[in-house]
Amino acid sequence: MQRSTVKLVLAVLSFPVVLSAQSDQADRVRDAAVVLQEIMGAPDKAIPKSVLEKAEAVAVFPGTLKGGFVIAAHRGRGIISVRDRSAHRWSKPAFLTLTGGSIGAQIGGQSIDIVLIVMNRRGLDNLLQNQFKIGASAGVAAGPVGRDAQAATDIQLRAEILSYSRSRGLFAGVSLEGSGVRQDRDWNEEFYGDPLRSRSIVIDGKGTPKAPDVVRQWVETLSKYAGM
Repeated sequence: MQRSTVKLVLAVLSFPVVLSAQSDQADRVRDAAVVLQEIMGAPDKAIPKSVLEKAEAVAVFPGTLKGGFVIAAHRGRGIISVRDRSAHRWSKPAFLTLTGGSIGAQIGGQSIDIVLIVMNRRGLDNLLQNQFKIGASAGVAAGPVGRDAQAATDIQLRAEILSYSRSRGLFAGVSLEGSGVRQDRDWNEEFYGDPLRSRSIVIDGKGTPKAPDVVRQWVETLSKYAGM
């Protein structure tokens, strides 16, 4: 078989794999938009509007897998977008990976949605590090739920990042002590065509997404609930 023919065969065989990879990232962006829509669909049990309107960034990890016995471990992929106040818009999403230890006693495994609301620039800089460990010194707190504006104000004064989880229809603030967040450059590359750092995407505006309609849906969802 000629060399050119071999290259053609390999290209054809790899094409479905490339499409599948792109679909994985697009599905994750789409799922993040759906999670935020569903959470905010119940105002009395949602993230307070006063919190979202002050957010510097929002990260959503849909369908994070949680499993274990008493001491639970979890792992999931998600996205983050940053508010650009000067341009009055939200950034394109960059991909993150969340891993960690216990987020509550449990038996068996389940899928949960995790939302991180970044309240200031220091929290954003921490989260965009190559490997960020959530701990007491990081200023991460379980976020307030519902229309308790006073509680939201008190927590915002202390926390850099507010954390939430949704499992089996229940939504509440959650402690993620011991969890780690890192940028996912592999998925950034597959979605944008370049091995971009997450900071380059959300701060510098680099990258052309391969699924612009999905990105638009995510950004419009953020704008609807967090303002811009």
